[in-house]
Amino acid sequence: MNHFTKWAAAAALATAGSAALAEGLFTPNLSYRTGPFAATGIPLMNGQADYMNMLNARDGGIGGVMIDFEECETGYSTEKGVECYEKTKGKAIVTQPWSTGITLQVLPKTNVDEIPILAPGYGFSPMMDGKTFQWAFNTPAGYWDAADMIVQYLEGQGSLDGKKIAFLHLDHPYGKEPLPLLERMAEEKGFELVPIPVGLKEMQNQSAQWLQIRRERPDYVVMWGWGAMNAGAITEAVKTKFPMENMVGVWWAGHDADLKIVGEDGKGYKSISWSFPNLDAPVVADIKTHVVDAGNSKSNEEEMAGVFYNRGIIISAILAEGIRMAQQEFDTGEIDASQLRWGLENIDMTEARISELGLDGMVPPFKTSCADHTGKSGGWMLEWDGEKFVKVSDHLTPNTEAYEALVAEKAAEYAEANAPWPVNDACEM
Repeated sequence: MNHFTKWAAAAALATAGSAALAEGLFTPNLSYRTGPFAATGIPLMNGQADYMNMLNARDGGIGGVMIDFEECETGYSTEKGVECYEKTKGKAIVTQPWSTGITLQVLPKTNVDEIPILAPGYGFSPMMDGKTFQWAFNTPAGYWDAADMIVQYLEGQGSLDGKKIAFLHLDHPYGKEPLPLLERMAEEKGFELVPIPVGLKEMQNQSAQWLQIRRERPDYVVMWGWGAMNAGAITEAVKTKFPMENMVGVWWAGHDADLKIVGEDGKGYKSISWSFPNLDAPVVADIKTHVVDAGNSKSNEEEMAGVFYNRGIIISAILAEGIRMAQQEFDTGEIDASQLRWGLENIDMTEARISELGLDGMVPPFKTSCADHTGKSGGWMLEWDGEKFVKVSDHLTPNTEAYEALVAEKAAEYAEANAPWPVNDACEM
């Protein structure tokens, strides 16, 4: 029995023998089960909640301390998101903002409040620079990683020199996030990048955008969509007979429900992803036993088979692993926000650890540090086969060295614009 196991056992006995109950680990989620993005928010929130509920039911929480996974509804509104952050920050050990717009608003506050932001696969891309963004984590992969892997995959189909790529994106901080890197890559690799924004009011009627795509005749369409925009774009692509095998989305544009609208007609559509639904993974069986069969899940069988529900599981597993690491390091169950920051900086998701957690095949290995708040997990290219998403690539990893200078440049710009901005000089690269 190792030191941490002995400590956890002792903590459990002490709790059992005491009338005083632990306050719990308060890990609020700024959810969006309502509004124009609810169709994608609901399965993600359900997957997150079910994993935490499973830990509470199966293990008594994490390290003998129950998890308080309260949701604060934002409707994906930046204003409501900031209100939720202010409402929950008092006893929270983490904030999960969910929108890139909310993340950008909360980012400077976390330096003052000293609460880590956990934004898996989203947010401001330079947050990967842990020295500059001490309290922000876009673990296990950021938007620039996604853009790099998409371009890598397209290059695997043939040189991009002289090709044209339409960048169909939500006209929102989220949709604009990869533009600095894509513009540089276009210059370096010789392809023409044609940005095509989709306003929030145009998400379900993109006739103007697809008229432009027909006029431009791009070799590829790269989609940075979200919520209702994805279904609108995929429906228009089918209607205009755009070759679906030449359309690739970011991981938030790979939602099963959007493709089921067009079914077989969507065959060939692709999405990069740092997660994958393995329905035979032990964690899925545990969630069924401890949460679903107990009547404590808001999900359903169809949703639980999809990419987004299972990504929600991975997101909560990442947070839980950060909590475990902090509990072990600081020899306490009820960690604080500062201790969780250390935990999130010391996650080592090896293949062995992924298997121990019952997440086999659901996420690639990754490792964080004080300097690297992303972890460089990479991902897989998924393709819609007419009924579901399947893997059509080996494990892809981003060429982060190619944009390290851009990360440093944009991080320095942000710090200067928000001066005085504390930097973690004690962190060694």
